[in-house]
Amino acid sequence: MKQVHVAVAVACVNSGEILIARRPDDKHQGGLWEFPGGKVEANESVAAALVRELDEEVALPCREQAMTPLLQIPYEYPDKHVLLDVYWVEVGINDALLAHGAEGQEVRWVKAEQLMQFEFPAANAPILTAISERLALNASH
Repeated sequence: MKQVHVAVAVACVNSGEILIARRPDDKHQGGLWEFPGGKVEANESVAAALVRELDEEVALPCREQAMTPLLQIPYEYPDKHVLLDVYWVEVGINDALLAHGAEGQEVRWVKAEQLMQFEFPAANAPILTAISERLALNASH
């Protein structure tokens, strides 16, 4: 079974609001919520893939300098293997206001503590934990 390399953005604005998008019903894991991102193309860095995917999917401008690696998650679904390369992306308020579902999907900025109210693909569980840990760490400094 082939592995799909996916760049994932935890886009954060105002020190705690996170951008999520709803997967189209006809796609793998359709109807669930996810963090924006997409496949890393051949000869493309994860950061470059995120700049491209955030623009294409949610019209969110960002720079590689605003990104830091958060975690990597290898995950096996029954029908495919994915490697999620997750980056934390700091977003300015003016850029955040531009974000929308550029492919017709629903998108929302959600307070981090409300993320558990949404249903995500199983592979995203470690991302939710990492968000909580990162924001708790930031709050203690």
